[in-house]
Amino acid sequence: MKKFSILVALCCVTGSIFAQTDPSQLKKEGNDALNAKNYEVAFTKYDSYLKQTNGTDSVTAYNCGVCADKTKRYADAAKYFDIAIQKNYNLANAYIGKAGALKDLKKNPEYVETLEAGLKAVPGNKTLEKLYAIYYLKEGQKFQKTGNIEKAEENYKQVTTLSSKKWKTDALYSLGVLFFNNGADILKKAAPLASDTDKYAAEKAKADADFKKANDYLQEATTLSPERPEIKKMLTQVQESMK
Repeated sequence: MKKFSILVALCCVTGSIFAQTDPSQLKKEGNDALNAKNYEVAFTKYDSYLKQTNGTDSVTAYNCGVCADKTKRYADAAKYFDIAIQKNYNLANAYIGKAGALKDLKKNPEYVETLEAGLKAVPGNKTLEKLYAIYYLKEGQKFQKTGNIEKAEENYKQVTTLSSKKWKTDALYSLGVLFFNNGADILKKAAPLASDTDKYAAEKAKADADFKKANDYLQEATTLSPERPEIKKMLTQVQESMK
């Protein structure tokens, strides 16, 4: 009875081995499904193919990442885009795809790390720079709204490291506005102290320091993008406050 059970088990295992779909057929079916925009089927075929072949096909790994993303399998998308990255295939788009998947997974630290790695691997890529700039500009705005000037400045300044004139200018302009507003707020709060010369002078010195910072950032922004009128307008306002 024991011998019969073992024989049956062996037969089942052997049968499952022979029933396994040929990898090349899986890849072909995946390609056909991808061309037909049937991402669900394409992902299933590619995923099986890559598991059978130990993920050595960089092109298929990238395509599987695309299909995983289209079907909201974000963890799988990140995994397969990473394989493409490791194999140096379609680097910019692989980094963009992996970053997008991590963002959908709400893994912000990993999202930023991926963007930074992508910018090192593909310097100046417009999409990677855009994603990086938008992330840090939004972070800067978030801290600015809560009154955390130091953290707002820190985040805005991250964007000034990029090669894009537009994003660098946006960051410099944001820094100028940040310090102008903070200086103006200090003066507003100091108004009741006008009769106390020493206290008012101390607060005005803080405001003037912020106006100076605002002026420096806006001067840099004007040099970089002299065609942008909002920068000139803000710079004039800052310089009036410094008189």
